[in-house]
Amino acid sequence: MGSWAAGGSDPMRTDLLVWVALALLVPACSRDDDSEVNQASESDVRKERVELRVDAAALSGDDVFVVIEPVYWGVNIYGSLQEYEASLKSFSRPQRLLVALHWYIAEVNNGGHDQFYSNSTGIVWPDALAAFEEIGVPDGAEIIRESARRLGGLPSRERDERNRQLEQLEPNFEDLDTRFYALQDHTHLDASMLEYARRQPTEFYFTGMVERPVLNQPPVQ
Repeated sequence: MGSWAAGGSDPMRTDLLVWVALALLVPACSRDDDSEVNQASESDVRKERVELRVDAAALSGDDVFVVIEPVYWGVNIYGSLQEYEASLKSFSRPQRLLVALHWYIAEVNNGGHDQFYSNSTGIVWPDALAAFEEIGVPDGAEIIRESARRLGGLPSRERDERNRQLEQLEPNFEDLDTRFYALQDHTHLDASMLEYARRQPTEFYFTGMVERPVLNQPPVQ
């Protein structure tokens, strides 16, 4: 993946770096930080078009990100629900479920369910819940289901409204965060996701061009 390569010795660190790359591409009007900082940050990132291939060899590997990378870069979690759905039209349901679960895992590991729901990633919550059910991890599905109950039973798919729900209901997710971390300790989620993909390989095969962010490297002195 170039400057944002997946895999390596610390996959979660890679997830967070990729999150930073995507966050830098969000228009300044959708973020709360200072606009001058936004402009400086965005100047550090450029986009590149590359060809990606997900085939039998990719599915036989141990890196789930390689399997979901095309949909990862293609999905739009930053706009409306309509934009989210439109961005997923060219991908299969299994692809969308795994990329949603990928976002959920990365966000909860980084800042708990509060971060997951308050950020744009909260739009994927029903897909992440369905993903847990389909990969055979019902405890994960129940954690998300309970978190949704604490947000009135149906967290909004629109970020502004979801944040209003968080402010009004003030849910405490600490026990659910702990349950999720414990779940990870005894369940190899990446392996479960890969096994799910291998059961239906044609749903994940992909060959095509995608656009992704790359960190500009400073000139060598």
